[in-house]
Amino acid sequence: MQIVHERPTDAALIETLLNDAFGPGRSAKTVYKLREGVAHDPALAFVALEDGALRGSIRYWPILIGAGQTPAVLLGPLAVDPAHKGRGFGKALMRHSLAHAASLGHRIVVLVGDPEYYNPFGFTREKALDLALPGPVEERRFLALELVSGALDGVTGMIQPSHPQTRRLVRRRAA
Repeated sequence: MQIVHERPTDAALIETLLNDAFGPGRSAKTVYKLREGVAHDPALAFVALEDGALRGSIRYWPILIGAGQTPAVLLGPLAVDPAHKGRGFGKALMRHSLAHAASLGHRIVVLVGDPEYYNPFGFTREKALDLALPGPVEERRFLALELVSGALDGVTGMIQPSHPQTRRLVRRRAA
């Protein structure tokens, strides 16, 4: 298995993989509202390859939390070719991408997913209790992870997409 940054030639394969893994109704989910009109972060987009064949994909999206406009990333989707589930592709993508996110200075990761899968990576419901999403979601599946201890201390509010113009304003305020 090889984990590499997503390449432009992977886009169509990833779209097919996402449809196979989640079905065509996936774009109606609340987390897709946070992705509309926003590009995923190419520095945090990886694919898992086996003998050159795409077996899995992971992407992250820039988000802001609450009135304080705390920057974070939204993990997802993580998808593995259904014919190759259970072989470790998803876990390898998780470990690799989270380590890379931390190395780039990201502090907070949020996701909606099965706690049974994501808890072993450090994601908990408790870390997301003071956060809100712009639509319905099964509460037990709304999870967060601090890549830096204490990064979510005092952070509350609605999660919103981080459009490029918003990111520039946040950076200026922080400077």
